[in-house]
Amino acid sequence: MRLGFIGVGLMGGAMAARAIDLGHGVTVRDLVPEREAVLAAAGASVAVTPAALAAVVDLVIVAVVDAAQTREVLFGPGGVAGALAPGAGVMLCPTIGPADVEAAAQALQRQGHFCLDAPMSGGPARARDGSMSLMVGCDAALFARWQPLLAGLASRLFHVGPRPGDGARTKLVNNLLAAINLAGAAEAMTLAEQLGLDPAGTLAVIEQSSGQSWVGSDRLRRAIEGDTVPRAAMALLAKDSALALAAAADLPLSLPVGRAAAETFGAACRAGRAEADDSALWQRRPR
Repeated sequence: MRLGFIGVGLMGGAMAARAIDLGHGVTVRDLVPEREAVLAAAGASVAVTPAALAAVVDLVIVAVVDAAQTREVLFGPGGVAGALAPGAGVMLCPTIGPADVEAAAQALQRQGHFCLDAPMSGGPARARDGSMSLMVGCDAALFARWQPLLAGLASRLFHVGPRPGDGARTKLVNNLLAAINLAGAAEAMTLAEQLGLDPAGTLAVIEQSSGQSWVGSDRLRRAIEGDTVPRAAMALLAKDSALALAAAADLPLSLPVGRAAAETFGAACRAGRAEADDSALWQRRPR
């Protein structure tokens, strides 16, 4: 396949590298030239605009940060929508609101193009080796058409519903729970320290007991080991949990535990940790 990746940061770049390994023709576009250069060295072509990329691929995979960036690369000056070939389409991977996904999909469909709503989860290492998750919202026929490609990019592949926007809804539910689990794990580890317990030993117990969660184990282990390399910025879970609460408010539905977790991540961002890895939600006390 001829695949285009717009946004080749931690997740998009890892997915593009995976696609190159699988033998697909890959074209990339990013605002950071160094990211493009890494993939060019691996065999990708580099496009000067989203439109130039869209003109030469069968599927444009968008992996930018938020809804504003998604609208810009799709429908802004030099955007994707006006340059797609007949039969080509777009896969949306950012975590954005369901209404934003629906609006983008409808606009693309009016121009004769399909849209796969496919937010991703699992982190850069899993995106790189193809073991990440994709939560796909689209009709059954479109999913069947693209399933072989998607299965190569994500071994955990879920068709979560027939509507563009169902993937976004599923991702918001998942990420709200991730935020709750991580906020709870950080709070519990703070208590462990205050009780005079060894964090590493305490985490070893939690990992084999009822308090275990994947995100808690992954992030707290890194924090204990002093691994501060950003893999998932604090600002992302702050954004995602806020989006989940906004979706709940439209129902209307009160989610007090989710709101507390979202406020925890918001406070960390306001304290200057927005670009830090979200494992920094728990900070080990100096000895």
